[in-house]
Amino acid sequence: MNTCRRIYLPPLSLVGPNALLELKDELAARGFTKALFVTDEVLVKIGVAEKVEDVLKGAGLDYVTYSSVKQNPNTENVKEGLAILTENKCDCIITLGGGSPQDCGKAVGILATNGGSVEEYEGIHVSKKKSLPIIAINTTAGTASEITINYVITDEKRKVKMVMVDKNCLVDIAVNDSMLMLNKPASLTAATGMDALTHAIEAYVTVGAFEWSDTLALKSIELIGSSLRDAVKDGQNIEARTKMAWGQFIAGQAFSNCGLGYVHSMAHQLGGMYDLPHGVCNAILLPYVEEFNAEVCGEKLGKVAEALGADTTGMSVDEKKKAAIAAIKKLSKDVGIPAGLKELNVDPKDFEAMAKNAMADVCTGGNPREVSLEETIKIYEAAY
Repeated sequence: MNTCRRIYLPPLSLVGPNALLELKDELAARGFTKALFVTDEVLVKIGVAEKVEDVLKGAGLDYVTYSSVKQNPNTENVKEGLAILTENKCDCIITLGGGSPQDCGKAVGILATNGGSVEEYEGIHVSKKKSLPIIAINTTAGTASEITINYVITDEKRKVKMVMVDKNCLVDIAVNDSMLMLNKPASLTAATGMDALTHAIEAYVTVGAFEWSDTLALKSIELIGSSLRDAVKDGQNIEARTKMAWGQFIAGQAFSNCGLGYVHSMAHQLGGMYDLPHGVCNAILLPYVEEFNAEVCGEKLGKVAEALGADTTGMSVDEKKKAAIAAIKKLSKDVGIPAGLKELNVDPKDFEAMAKNAMADVCTGGNPREVSLEETIKIYEAAY
């Protein structure tokens, strides 16, 4: 408690059902002239983008749309978005979607004010200037990119995900409207929900954790553990969707200010090499990485078990650790996450190359237990 902490949060967050409707006046008051609207083709097709366009029109804000963002946004997406922004002289960015449009928009915003190419900003706090103003509208209870100081871009040439931790990419307004999260496919809800759970658990056990982040992380685990099954089962369950929106929101606040761990380091390599859904990769790896970490964070994993609803009365620390791993696996199974990497057509011959890259990942330093190349390969094998 006696240590000074830097807490990075957006200046304004709008959270809860119909939060999007509060955005019109906020936009109108800021005097922007033209926005780059970054989203994806699915959200355009199902009409969610149109709801945001109505808000932009109501605020009198002109805009141009870039909707070609891929599942794992890459360097080409960033170049294309930046070219449209520059050509149209946009003075702000509106992002709509899960982590993919959010991360792409953040990268564009950083390049718009700092110049250069996105590859130059891999690492921690590399940029010198604040991003172009970003208004981030989230549609999944998952990545929390709309409120964090992180963004991830795939370098397709190297087949790796570049992780940027940068206070200058923090958005100006974050919107988490659970009404926009209704009717999403069960598989997407499950994957993004398990991504949020991974954020919360890794934030809780990371070496950078502290009292404030612990409080947020545990509450997030509790919210997600009690609502994800219902959100997956019934896409119209607004109570479950709202609890998930809050769960991922506070998990994002936690990990953005204390760090993540080796689940993300390993998952990034699967996404970079195979273009797999990030949340699914996290979900599969999470119990195996925490099983490895259990040796040094048993007490905390016991709290994770309790937050996920396990009755740990009378259990030893060792039994509580096992209860946490079992609870994670059960939740993952209940929401339909694939049982292992084999189901994702991952080739074991790539384990060593991915393990080497994982060890160099930005998130690795936050893991509570040091891990070797051989141990990383064994974790991939266990998750196979």
